[in-house]
Amino acid sequence: MRILDRYLFREIAATWFAVTAVLLLILLTNQFAQVLGEVAKGDVPKDAVFEVIALSAIQYLTVLIPVGLFLAVMLALGRLYRDSEMPAMMACRIGPAGIYRPLALLLVPLAAGVGWVALEAGPAAMTEIERIGAEARREADLASIEAGRFTTFGPDQAVVYTERAREDGVLENVFLKRRIAERGVEVVIAERGEQIDGEDADTRVLVLSNGRRYEGVPGTAGFRVVEFGEHGIPYRLPTFDPSDPEPRSMPFASLLRADGVPELAELQWRLSIPLSTILLALLAVPLSKSRPRAGRYGRIAIGLLVFIIYLNMLNAAKAWIEQGSVSPALGLWWVHAGVAVFTLGLLSAQNGWHRRLLR
Repeated sequence: MRILDRYLFREIAATWFAVTAVLLLILLTNQFAQVLGEVAKGDVPKDAVFEVIALSAIQYLTVLIPVGLFLAVMLALGRLYRDSEMPAMMACRIGPAGIYRPLALLLVPLAAGVGWVALEAGPAAMTEIERIGAEARREADLASIEAGRFTTFGPDQAVVYTERAREDGVLENVFLKRRIAERGVEVVIAERGEQIDGEDADTRVLVLSNGRRYEGVPGTAGFRVVEFGEHGIPYRLPTFDPSDPEPRSMPFASLLRADGVPELAELQWRLSIPLSTILLALLAVPLSKSRPRAGRYGRIAIGLLVFIIYLNMLNAAKAWIEQGSVSPALGLWWVHAGVAVFTLGLLSAQNGWHRRLLR
């Protein structure tokens, strides 16, 4: 590597690391608050908090690596333009090739890494998060119900209230309300309640004692009232079936074998992530050009606007494929082609390539 190549590589790499680290820290802070809320609701086990956050960080890399590199190139080159270093390089006949050569040393491994994350590691992390959530919901019991608060309980979203929750899991003075498709609404008031295992591993029973049950359709007078000594309400635990995942959680090999439209859209989306990383890095070079002493952050707003438009167009194209509005053959590729043409247009306008072609 030439001295200039090492200098440009060091500037861009250091800026990329700082930008990506800051963005990742911001996202993980927000994710930590969300995970704590899910722990409070019983959707995530307490001992799996940091595991879920680490798996979420893997998924975030599919967005952070492209945008981090894009902003790093613009910030690094923006500083060189501000300090008049880039005009001095151009005066020494350093053109776009002299900038793209050291950039490629960072771009190639990052594009390969984000491609692996998008194709394999990200979906695997998502599957693991879904498995942790399913196990937490299966293990949820009456101990998750707090006294004095209305709590949604069970897969049928029954509303439960208790005046007192003992340490052994027994509830005292219980109110329960749930919807029943055939009979409208069921409301139960009981002196105590507890949870026992059902006939199989996927079934549990909420046993209520010494209470009264009301069944009927709200707004009508035809309610049925039943007094009971013991009333059992069975419910099935949520299950996690990895053999039938959503397209976004499917392994890359399974997506290649699938022929459904949602699977094709997901496949193109994953392939678009490393491709967009390359295109954004190439676009950042002409987009960062500014006048000397114009300011390092003068072009960042334009760069962010371009990135948001690019990302939104990819999301829209993916949705159009799933809806059947766009052919999978056209897919997301027209968005990438538009960005590539835009990049070539900027480079041509800044370096006079179009005048040479006309001559």
